[in-house]
Amino acid sequence: MKVKEVMHKGVDWVSPDTPVTELAKLMRAHDIGCIPIGEDDRLIGMVTDRDIVCKGVASSNFDARRAMARDVMTEGIHCCREDDDLAKAIHHMEKLQVRRLPVINKSKRMVGILSLGDVSHSASGDNLLSECFRSVSAHH
Repeated sequence: MKVKEVMHKGVDWVSPDTPVTELAKLMRAHDIGCIPIGEDDRLIGMVTDRDIVCKGVASSNFDARRAMARDVMTEGIHCCREDDDLAKAIHHMEKLQVRRLPVINKSKRMVGILSLGDVSHSASGDNLLSECFRSVSAHH
């Protein structure tokens, strides 16, 4: 099975200058836990709901009215290709201990996101899936 058969399609990214309050509203409206951050037509990071809490709300000098995506984002992007075998992508997620991976095409354009939820819907009962869940969910 290929990543493109399982991934969530139609994903957009936002600028690093997007207010954190707007990110939270987007997450709530779309029922998602992460938003890719892009600049100059390339992905540069990711903001998760956990980033907003741990790097923002929990820090002593955080001002939600002024904070931008760049203030809480995790820099750097790990991704997979839409034509990758799903098993390869799952192993990549397992190694990185991440719950989501942006998916790119041959032109290096983001075409979707692969999440553990997407994987679980496609591979119920698979040992590979349960290994991935255990690894990704392990304490760091």
